[in-house]
Amino acid sequence: MINGGIVLLMNDKLIRLKKNIILRNMCAETSFLSDQLIQPIFISEKIKIKKIIPGLGNNYVFNLKEGIQQIENDLKNNCRNFLIFMIPEKKYEDSFNFNFQTSVISEIKNIFKNDIFLWADVCLCSMTTHGHCCIFNHEKIDNEKSLNALSDLSLSYANAGIDGLAPSDMMDGRTAKIRSVLDENNYELIPIMSYSSKFASNFYGPFRVAADSIPSFGDRKHYQLDYRNKNEALRASRRCANEGADLLMVKPGLLSLDLINPIKQQTGLMVGAYQVSGE
Repeated sequence: MINGGIVLLMNDKLIRLKKNIILRNMCAETSFLSDQLIQPIFISEKIKIKKIIPGLGNNYVFNLKEGIQQIENDLKNNCRNFLIFMIPEKKYEDSFNFNFQTSVISEIKNIFKNDIFLWADVCLCSMTTHGHCCIFNHEKIDNEKSLNALSDLSLSYANAGIDGLAPSDMMDGRTAKIRSVLDENNYELIPIMSYSSKFASNFYGPFRVAADSIPSFGDRKHYQLDYRNKNEALRASRRCANEGADLLMVKPGLLSLDLINPIKQQTGLMVGAYQVSGE
């Protein structure tokens, strides 16, 4: 927006990245610290006991009780930064119930409070009947409905006590929509760590099994980035920065190392690398 001729970006609230020691350590530019490593945790409503993720060695999808035990164990090893993926039992077409996800967030935060920083992956793929990250209208992406669902999901996570949000869907405009909804509801201090340069990739196979999000038709190349297009990847990260993201991400990590420095130089934001399941 324009104010007296000065351009104000939506992500100029620098205090968002200072609200606790874990987040401050995560954003430290001159040190490599354990708080800069984020542990993914998969929690499913469907399972009675933990299930091994095929292709990922001794990594599991947990029920809530076992997920809490895993967080306790990780804390003993000085891991305090977590990214949670929640898999509800019921699937939907275009309207959603977030009760399972919000109950998971509430219980985890009630137990661990500020001892951990809890990020939530924000996407629809684990909730849709078709396994895609969006809502369709006659087999075409309905971007507006998808953004509304993603912002409703984000607000429900905020109400449940989440520390930070990580939108991974790659819909056009989702960062701006989520930032706007958070700010309108007095959650202006919840940071957004955007999957800003996320490529369509076969490396996500084990993850999609874990998240129960294998597409039932087609693939995700019509909304995730083409690995052949570096300029498109840079544009995607610049867009997320301009829309209000506080932190950016490249994914897959090892195959995107050449993007980290140019994204940081062009946006001025911290950039993380997600080393995915197939890597």
